[in-house]
Amino acid sequence: MSKVWLIAAGAAALTIASCGKSDDNAESIDNAIELADEAKTDAERKADHAKLAAENLAAAEEFLAENAARDDVNVTDSGLQFMVLEEGPEDGHSPVSTDLVVVHYVGTLKDGTEFDSSRARGAAAQFPLNQVIPGWTEGVQLMSEGDRYRFFIPPALAYGENGTPGGPIGPNEALIFDVELIKVHNPERNLEIAKQFLEENAKKDGVQTTDSGLQYQVITEGNKDGKSPEAADTVEVHYQGTLLNGTEFDSSYARGETIEFPLNRVIPGWTEGVQLMNEGDKYRFFIPPALAYGEMGTPGGPIGPNEALVFEVELISVK
Repeated sequence: MSKVWLIAAGAAALTIASCGKSDDNAESIDNAIELADEAKTDAERKADHAKLAAENLAAAEEFLAENAARDDVNVTDSGLQFMVLEEGPEDGHSPVSTDLVVVHYVGTLKDGTEFDSSRARGAAAQFPLNQVIPGWTEGVQLMSEGDRYRFFIPPALAYGENGTPGGPIGPNEALIFDVELIKVHNPERNLEIAKQFLEENAKKDGVQTTDSGLQYQVITEGNKDGKSPEAADTVEVHYQGTLLNGTEFDSSYARGETIEFPLNRVIPGWTEGVQLMNEGDKYRFFIPPALAYGEMGTPGGPIGPNEALVFEVELISVK
């Protein structure tokens, strides 16, 4: 999971600010503290770390013991604690550890300090569930799409005795995450959904299918004298891209400007499909996974592995 750490100011700096000291004095004291820390031996640093780890572990255990006594908190065999904040639809998919998940989340320390948030960044996070901390790998598998849970994660299921070097999570810190499971991507399931959709879609009036499996529909026709591109040409287009459920993932219309690119440097479904068009035409393309982003999807989202895509494309000009 990508991290955007919100690092609070050092305790010394906060103390100086509250006392009304000058910035110069604050900088001098910070420098002195830094120099003193640098002067410590490795053994002294290890001793300080061990002391902090022990203090944090005791505080985490006390917090989790009290938290577990709440009526709305559930505890798993591993010690992970969770609360159900909101339940999604009954037919939502639950992930297995190897699935790719799309989530919104807010992470805090037990004192409420926020250290990471996809919501603050304004973009959901997408990642393989088996490549994050154990508390996440276990916890999110308890959820279904649309659910919102709050997890209370013991240090052993989070970042353990090391914490996150450089901060903001110290050694043996318990963590709290509010997680919304938006989407579960399973390559095999996505491929089956894509196949079923394309089989049904091919039967609809006005939908044509090429030898490669690309499907298209003519929305409007432009000037018959308009140029039709070849693969090596640069084209100017307006377009909107959506997933099968209607979720828009890209749109030149939303950005308010057309885009130009060499036609042989995009996904195969585009390279093939736009060559069927003349300037002024507007087509709708239904693109199988093999002609889109295949088994990998788009790293970081929003297109999952083996997703079929729908594009409305307006060919403005051929360069």
